[in-house]
Amino acid sequence: MELRKQYGPLSGYYLGRRMFIVISEPDMIEQVLVEKFSNFTNRMATGLEPKPVADSVLFLRDKRWEEVRSVLTTAFSPEKLSEMTPLISQACEVLLAHLERYAQSGEAFDIQRTYCCYTTDVVASVAFGTEVDSQETPEHPFVEHCRRFFASSIPKPLLVLLLSFPSIMVPLARILPNKNRDELNGFFNKLIRNVIALRDQQAAEERRRDFLQMVQDVRHSATTVGVENFDIVRQVFSATKCPANPSRRHPPRPLSKSLSVDEVVGQAFIFLIAGYEIVTNTLSFATYLLATNPECQEKLLEEVDVSARNIRPLSTAASRKACPTWTW
Repeated sequence: MELRKQYGPLSGYYLGRRMFIVISEPDMIEQVLVEKFSNFTNRMATGLEPKPVADSVLFLRDKRWEEVRSVLTTAFSPEKLSEMTPLISQACEVLLAHLERYAQSGEAFDIQRTYCCYTTDVVASVAFGTEVDSQETPEHPFVEHCRRFFASSIPKPLLVLLLSFPSIMVPLARILPNKNRDELNGFFNKLIRNVIALRDQQAAEERRRDFLQMVQDVRHSATTVGVENFDIVRQVFSATKCPANPSRRHPPRPLSKSLSVDEVVGQAFIFLIAGYEIVTNTLSFATYLLATNPECQEKLLEEVDVSARNIRPLSTAASRKACPTWTW
């Protein structure tokens, strides 16, 4: 907001030797994110991204990004996403059991840590094919490695050198030994490779229906669609409300090569990076706002009661037991 007030809707600044452009004009933002999106597909990369993350859609570039993103678009269809709902619901049941225990005790507790455990359980179940209860088993290897992954950071002096002299420091940082990074990457790589190998030996009906399996099912797709067909929200809206616009449709193109195991691991890492902290903070702040605004909390409880009655017979008392009143 300060940049906008001082320099207008289009301004820029430098972070080290890298230039950033700040856009705060809605029409221009729409051009970048929607109308001309095919010209802005590559994200910023430092060159220091570890191997699994470097193979994710966050850092793949140009044609390979488009191909991998196309495969993921197929895996994220509404029908396939609904198959993962039971896994998320299972983690929700564990979360509610812990919250009910806290509510009965009447003691204060760290809600953010509780949500962090819930998010870890969902990510482990959906993206890594691993069942954990991180609240009860904090020593579980997956939980331990997640904690180490997010606790690791680049020392500030090294960060300043990287920003100031990227052409020298980035190649040097790549070859410097990093035991912690290698251990973390090795653990998650081995975990997913073992799950993939196990499922390759199973019959199709025995395989767990999670994100990892969805990507496995489509990783050998023979064709790919272009970036103009990546708007999943618009596709769902078109399918339910109005016919799709044929001018936006383009014929499929051949896939240069199927997704590698490293790329499958990279997409699982996206779940870990995006879910572990962002979802935890969102739930924590939402709970805080509900606790400090009782009238909104009451309105939400009423909506939960109505939704519960529409889904299955559930008394008001039972639904309120599932959604306890928060105080701060």
